[in-house]
Amino acid sequence: MALVGCGNQGGQRDDGKLNIVATTTMLADAVKVIGGDNVNVECLMGPGIDPHLYKASAGDVAKMQRADMIIYNGLHLEGKMGDIFESMTKQNKAALGAAETISEDKLITGDSGGGNHDPHVWFNVELWIEVVKEIEKTLSNYDQDNKETYKANADNYIKELGSLHAYVEKRVEEVPGEKRVLITAHDAFGYFGDKYGFEVMGLQGLSTATEAGTADVKKLADYITENKIPAIFVESSVPPKNIEALQNAVVARGFKVEIGGELFSDSLGDPGSEEGTYIGTVKHNIDIIVDALIK
Repeated sequence: MALVGCGNQGGQRDDGKLNIVATTTMLADAVKVIGGDNVNVECLMGPGIDPHLYKASAGDVAKMQRADMIIYNGLHLEGKMGDIFESMTKQNKAALGAAETISEDKLITGDSGGGNHDPHVWFNVELWIEVVKEIEKTLSNYDQDNKETYKANADNYIKELGSLHAYVEKRVEEVPGEKRVLITAHDAFGYFGDKYGFEVMGLQGLSTATEAGTADVKKLADYITENKIPAIFVESSVPPKNIEALQNAVVARGFKVEIGGELFSDSLGDPGSEEGTYIGTVKHNIDIIVDALIK
């Protein structure tokens, strides 16, 4: 299911704008850019919120019921909300599972994902462009009076994303091949690694609901020590304790590994900051990664 329900200006507020609920900050940012002045966007999960563990409140359900449209990531990112999305679609609520519209041959499956596709598609900028196109198409089909505006906004944004993709590739070139190893709190960066040529390892699996055990820490600590990996990274949506434990385990083996910085994984940064946008977050992440690994 990608889009359920359809309309033609139906359900708009008195101000004439569509009321859209987006689950994640990444999706909310994209909808705001594409929708512009024609949409009101409410984001269920703010900065630093872990979507894997998020439980919708009664207020969240009410927001979705009132909304003209719900846009969520899908692919089990919002792991505890699947039943709610299913219930909404049965009520003929317009809903877009944005990542679920990507061709299956472009999706990857994590080693610890239980056979599920990795939902973290936004770490490949070119895949995120596909999501942006799908959001534009969905808004245009629902609100055809403003489809030209949605198309123009999306086209301009896609040009910016193309420049962003080129920026990421240029910065990656600064990292020697043997140093292109990204170790983080959970296995969120698979699409980044697949697209930009990094070996990616996470203490936890695709979902943070999968706990990291002592064996996981030992295995990674041995790898870091043997390969002299200079830096590991904490994530904004995951408590730092596991990465700090990993760092301590490496030190105990006689090798010093730095915590290279905090990466935004399952959410953007604070509203109003540069990292509060998708483009700003991607730039922040690649700058942190490259600067830490080439020291």
